[in-house]
Amino acid sequence: MNEYKEFSGKTVEEALELAQQEFACGSDRLEVEVIEKESSGFLGLRSKPARINVRLKEVSPEETACEFVSKILGCMSIDAGVTATMSEDGSELSVQIDGEDMAVLIGKRGQTLDCFQYLVSLVVNKTSGSYIKVKLDTENYRARRKDTLENLAKNIAVRVKKTHKPVSLEPMNPYERRVIHSALQNDKYVETHSEGDEPFRKVVVTPKKGVVYENRKNNRFGGGNRRGGYDRKRPISSKEFHKKYGADTKDYSTDYKKDYAAYLESKAAAKAAAAENAEGGSQD
Repeated sequence: MNEYKEFSGKTVEEALELAQQEFACGSDRLEVEVIEKESSGFLGLRSKPARINVRLKEVSPEETACEFVSKILGCMSIDAGVTATMSEDGSELSVQIDGEDMAVLIGKRGQTLDCFQYLVSLVVNKTSGSYIKVKLDTENYRARRKDTLENLAKNIAVRVKKTHKPVSLEPMNPYERRVIHSALQNDKYVETHSEGDEPFRKVVVTPKKGVVYENRKNNRFGGGNRRGGYDRKRPISSKEFHKKYGADTKDYSTDYKKDYAAYLESKAAAKAAAAENAEGGSQD
């Protein structure tokens, strides 16, 4: 329960204005108790100021989050719906934004969405008695990004196993680094660690110490060619990637582009299969 705080002014209205400035909200969000109204006294002498007690109204974290997100979306001229759901133990709040073409809200590698999530967390926890973890999502981006990172981790692991050399990934936020670590934690041939300072901290995948690899010509990580080496496909250029997938990836790593391309192609294949099944069902 929020505690009352006392404010005073020449009038009740002036005291209320001071309270609104202090709590950074409108009067509709405040509970007000008048302790004493202003008094001018005899002939204007010994006048007394108005005194009021004010506290924030009890509002659920869901309401707080939806109201804040809706206001930001309105300022951005984005037409979208907002829903919020609290976990059973009250420790995590999931906020979902539903609308058309949310790319501007997601941003490059989800950076805009992450910043927005941080702001929502600050607002929700400002009036919360205990810390609430906030997860903000749209267009199922979080799950799609997690799948992409897990595929990337596996591809990098294969590369490290083949070359026996460490590979550094692009800088990632703490959550994305945890996804990479988790995806490879049970791999018996490679291990991971993080290097650098935020926001440039990145994951490095290295061969696990003490592990004996099989013969490189016939090992399980890729067949050898007649010279005993490995066939390497020509890396897709940024220009080719942009032309084919409509994404500007000039500062993405080659492995990230290959993984993302595979993801988009699998998504398109799944969509085509679903359309074909739907068409077949309508003919029946």
